[in-house]
Amino acid sequence: MPKVYGFTEYGHADQQDFWDQPIPEPGASELLISVQAAAVNPVDWKIREGRMKDFTPLDLPAVLGQEAAGVVEAVGQDVEGFAVGDHVFGAVAPNSGGYAEYTLLTAELSAKKPPQVSFTDAATLTVAGATAYDAVRQLNLKEGQVLLIVGVAGGVGVAAAQLARDAGITVLGTGSEGKRSLAESLDVIFVDYHQDVVQQVRNVMPDGVDAILDTVGGDALKLAAQVLKKGGPLVTTADPAAVELGGSMVERDRSGKNLAEVVALVAEGKLDPHAVDILPFDQAAEALSGVETGHSRGKVVLEMSQQ
Repeated sequence: MPKVYGFTEYGHADQQDFWDQPIPEPGASELLISVQAAAVNPVDWKIREGRMKDFTPLDLPAVLGQEAAGVVEAVGQDVEGFAVGDHVFGAVAPNSGGYAEYTLLTAELSAKKPPQVSFTDAATLTVAGATAYDAVRQLNLKEGQVLLIVGVAGGVGVAAAQLARDAGITVLGTGSEGKRSLAESLDVIFVDYHQDVVQQVRNVMPDGVDAILDTVGGDALKLAAQVLKKGGPLVTTADPAAVELGGSMVERDRSGKNLAEVVALVAEGKLDPHAVDILPFDQAAEALSGVETGHSRGKVVLEMSQQ
C-alpha cells in the first residue's frame, strides 16, 4: 500500500509519522498523480502546529505538503486539458497532501510540466515560485529602481531576486551569514540580519530603497520599513501587520495559467528555483526540520523512490 507522511495531532514534530494509505480516487475537478517530487515549505510546519486550523480545518490525521509534481494516473469528472500520462505540477486538493506516493491535485490549480523542467524543480513552483512572480508583479517596479527582499535565501526570495534582477532592478537581500554565498550568486547585495540592518542598507543606498518584499514578518519587517522611501510599495508574504506600515499582503493568482507562465520561465532558463536540497521520501522528517529551523538553503524537495 502506498505511503504518506503527515501528522496525527496538531503540535510539534513528535506528531509526524509515515503510514499506509489507499490510493485516492479523484473527485470532480481533480487529478490523481503518482508523485515524483514534493516541495517542503514553511507553511507545512505551521499547519502542523495548528496555526491555520481556524481558517483551513483538516481531518486528522493529515498528510503534509501543499504542492507536488508527478504523472497523471486518473482524471476526475469535468476535468479538461489533462490526460492520463501527462507530467504535471500544482496545488494539492483539499484534505490531500504532497508528502505521498500518490495524491490528488486540483486541476484548475495545476499545469503541465515542460519536458526540459525536472520534477524536482516543478514541485517548487506552485507555492514559492508563483508567489514570487505575483509579488514582483504587484510591486510594479521600473528598471533602475532598488528592491530590498527581507529573507532573500528562502524559496520566495530566491525566485523574486532573479525576477527583479532580470528586470533591471537592483536587489538587496537580508539573511544569515551562511546564506551570503547564495544571495551573492544571484547578484544580490547581501545584508546580514544579525548586524545593523538599517545601517548596512544606508551604507549602500543612503536615500533608502524604492520597495520592499518581506518574507519574514515581525521585527525584521519593522526594521526594513525604516529604509523604505516615502510612499514606496511594501508587499509581504508573511505578516498582515504590514498594513500598519502602509504595506499589503501579496495578492496571489493561483490559476493554472499563472503556473504555466512561471514554469515557462524555468523552461527558458530565466528562473532557477534552486532546488538544491533534494532528499529521499524516507527523510521527510529531516527535510521539514531543515525548513522549520531555517537551516536549509534554497528550496527543499522530497523525491519519491518510484521516480
